[in-house]
Parts: sequence; C-alpha cells; structure tokens
Amino acid sequence: MRAIQMTQFGKPEDVVRVVDLQEPNAPGAGEVKVAVEFSPLNLHDLKVVRGELGRPPLPLVLGNEGVGRVVEAGPGVDTLAAGDLVVLPLFAGAWRERLLLPADGLFRLPEGSVEQFSMLGSNPPTAGLILSEYADLRPGDWIVQNAANSGVGRSLIALAKARGFRTINFVRDESVFAELTAAGADIVRLDGATAVEEVRKAIGDARVGLAVDSVGGDAPARLLDLLSEGGALVSYASATGQPMSVDALTLIGKRATVHGFFAGHFDYATKVLPVIREAAPLVASGALFVPPGAVFDLDDIHTAIEQVVRGGKILLKVARS
Repeated sequence: MRAIQMTQFGKPEDVVRVVDLQEPNAPGAGEVKVAVEFSPLNLHDLKVVRGELGRPPLPLVLGNEGVGRVVEAGPGVDTLAAGDLVVLPLFAGAWRERLLLPADGLFRLPEGSVEQFSMLGSNPPTAGLILSEYADLRPGDWIVQNAANSGVGRSLIALAKARGFRTINFVRDESVFAELTAAGADIVRLDGATAVEEVRKAIGDARVGLAVDSVGGDAPARLLDLLSEGGALVSYASATGQPMSVDALTLIGKRATVHGFFAGHFDYATKVLPVIREAAPLVASGALFVPPGAVFDLDDIHTAIEQVVRGGKILLKVARS
C-alpha cells in the first residue's frame, strides 16, 4: 500500500517520499482497519519533517489528522461497522492508505462532506479548547481573534456561536467579510491601525474576555487593547514568525494573562475528542466550513508541499478511486 514516509529530518522536498508499505494485518480484538480517504497537509507537518517540533523515531509515516472509512471491525467491536466514516486520532500517521486503530474513541460521523470532516482533528479542538480552558466566559461575552479566515478562525466562529458567545474577527482582506459574516461572525474588520477604534464604537463597554492570536509581531497588541480586565490572550501560532509585542503597562493594568496553546498538550480522550464530537454536527450542517485551497493525490506530495508553503488549506486524497 502507498504511504508518505521520511527516514531522516531535513527539507521536505528532499526527505519526504512515497513508499510501498506492507498491508496491515486483520484487526485484532477492539481494533478496526480503516481506509484513509482525506488528510490535510499543514505547515505543522512540514515543521515535523524539518525536526522543528522534536524528533520522533524514524522511519515515520506522516500525517497528523484525517478521516477514513472502516473496512473491517475486529472481535468485540460493536460500535462501528464496515462503511462507517471516522475521524482519525491525532498523530496517527494518516498519510497511508490503510491503518489499524483502536476502536475506543472512534465514532460514526453523520452524513456530510468527507473533505470537510477530514479537517475535524486539529482546528476545531484548537478553537474549542482555547474557548474553554483559559477564560471564564459567559453567554454574550465577546472574543476577539486575528487570522479569522483560517481553519482555526472559522472553527472558533462556529463553536463560539454555538456556545452563546460573540466574535470580533480581524482579517487581512475585505473580500472575506461577507463570507465570514454569513458563517456567523458578529463583527469583521481589517486588521490595521483603526481596527480597535472601530470595534470599540460598535461594542461600547461590552466585555471582551478572550483574545486569540496566530499572527505574532505587533498584531497581538491590538487584541490586548480590546481585552477587558482579567481577560486572557492566547497564542496558537505565529504567521509572521516575529516575537509577540505587547505593551507591558497595558498587560499589567488589565491584569491580563498570556498563554501559549498546542492541542497535543491536552489529553486526547477527555479534552480533544469531546470537541471533535461537538464540531461534527456543525460540519454536517454547513455551519462550520473551511474552503480547501486545493486537493492533491498522495503521489503528488511534492507539488502539494510547494502549494502549502505558498499558503492555503491543502488536502491529500489518500485512497485510490
């Protein structure tokens, strides 16, 4: 069977290869064999290849998340059957045509877009856990975020709306205003010098309990300006690669806290999986939709890598037609 594997760390274009691996055995007790259908390709995957996020044992089959269809259930598995679509656990090595998984924690997805379901494993848990773990939010509170058009940004909009919160969303391009508003965003503004003043005019003294950054540089300072006293500023990425810059006196005066976030730091069964279950119906209904930039066959991995470096959400089609 086909798989994407690396045997050394380095430049993705040099060390990532399509290989032929042995077919998995029949599933044992409590296991299922799954045929992987789609898996996202993210910048996070490329950081793993470069050895920037630790150095796991090699050789390594890549792929942090994805969706697959059960082809065979092992003895004692009565919650899943052949044909059921399931979200793969994080870091399962999704870039292979078939794999064995413990049935515990897997659940049958509702009817909906297989491509959209393939993005459930990382972005919605990131958004959902940021919403629940760092601030004491109350229904009607505001959350402000930048990079709102990203996969995490769109997930945060959908989950916040479902939980009764309101969102302020900063973006770089006016062309996404209408789309994000239709997706449930309450306020959308360009992330620039006048953004804070414009938002304050719109919300007055309403409480902004949480600020979410994935840009870095001076962008978090605008989020902090909007944050209410005692609120939390959470960073889950740095698109600019620049150190976060905020005013220390503002941070002190507002008694704000600053946190870094990575979904892999949370227990999968008790923290990550419940958010995936929460988000699945939102994907099925269309309330949570992340437009993929392109879809590539597994054999076209190097072209896909070039594309993701330029920006955009990339999906790999793993199973053969």
